[in-house]
Amino acid sequence: MTFESALAQWEDGLRRLAEAPPEEQRMLERVTQAIEAELRRRLGGRFTAQELADFYDEGTGWTTDIAIAVAPEDPYAWDVRTVADAAFGRYLRQATDYAGGRRLRFE
Repeated sequence: MTFESALAQWEDGLRRLAEAPPEEQRMLERVTQAIEAELRRRLGGRFTAQELADFYDEGTGWTTDIAIAVAPEDPYAWDVRTVADAAFGRYLRQATDYAGGRRLRFE
């Protein structure tokens, strides 16, 4: 998967999270934060935007397990297109080659 394709999905997830009904926002946020924490654990320290996209391309099934564990009574919070994509979109900000909303090019 190209970084650009992944980025489009992550931005959609962030938009869906921001536009979620107010009564769902708290739980969606909890699930998204739990997925971000797991990304931190799985990716460790330094990573590039493309490495994050490659990791995303390997599959996000594990994010459903986290969502169900965090919000077992709230199936709306299991939508990985929202919670996982938003978590990846937020975690992208930690990439070594991403700043100011864009990917940096080093020569």
